[in-house]
Amino acid sequence: MDTIFSIAPLFFLVALIYSSVGFGGGSSYLAIMALSAFSYGIMPKIALLCNIIVVAGGSYVFYKSGHIKLKNVLPFIIGSIPMAFLGGSIQIKKEIFLLLLAVTLIIASGNMVFFNTEKRKILKRDFFNSLEHSDHNNNFLRIFFGLISGSVIGFIAGLVGIGGGIFLAPLLYMTRWGYAKQISATASFFILVNSIAGLAGQFSKGYNDSDIIQIMPLAIAVFIGGQIGSRLGAFRLSDIIVERAAGILIMYTGFRILYKLIA
Repeated sequence: MDTIFSIAPLFFLVALIYSSVGFGGGSSYLAIMALSAFSYGIMPKIALLCNIIVVAGGSYVFYKSGHIKLKNVLPFIIGSIPMAFLGGSIQIKKEIFLLLLAVTLIIASGNMVFFNTEKRKILKRDFFNSLEHSDHNNNFLRIFFGLISGSVIGFIAGLVGIGGGIFLAPLLYMTRWGYAKQISATASFFILVNSIAGLAGQFSKGYNDSDIIQIMPLAIAVFIGGQIGSRLGAFRLSDIIVERAAGILIMYTGFRILYKLIA
């Protein structure tokens, strides 16, 4: 229990920063717990539960601010929910989980960090123009893209115990799916449903009631941090700051986990 209270401030900080860019912070919670010698069996459950607490409030704030369009997010959700549950129900070795997570984060973050402001302006203009001139074929491709990518990301997210926003957001940036705050909002909602489905899959493998009770200080810490951060992200940060902050956080997390693997 002493360990939990000692890392609660770190969980608060992670929730505050990650929620401001639409993420739940699951990968960083996992990294903190790995450094604190938590049982590997409980780590994904804690990370997913904290994800849900953080992005539930964030998703509501983003929705009220007009950045979440449910009809655009629905294909990702339909594809991800069953696959996240399936992934969460599968046993995976700790070394494989860490390697998969680290490499993916490092690769995905590059585009987000180095995408310049002028290209971001072009992206935002192109996105709204595409909505005005969309046709049946484009709509079909968007739905198909959402179903397939949601399924793949949902499975990986459930497997390793994260929400999947760190996989979805770079993909949406690279495919010019939307502008920065809208992508952050979409990632936030995606993380929420994925974390719920993944947590259900994790619990299907069994759990200990005492483990769940012990994480209450962490739950309170991420709730407060998430409420503060999501409001900063939805209303006060510019698009380019949101994007690059997300990329830097993702890249740091990836290198940190990779370092732990090879050290």
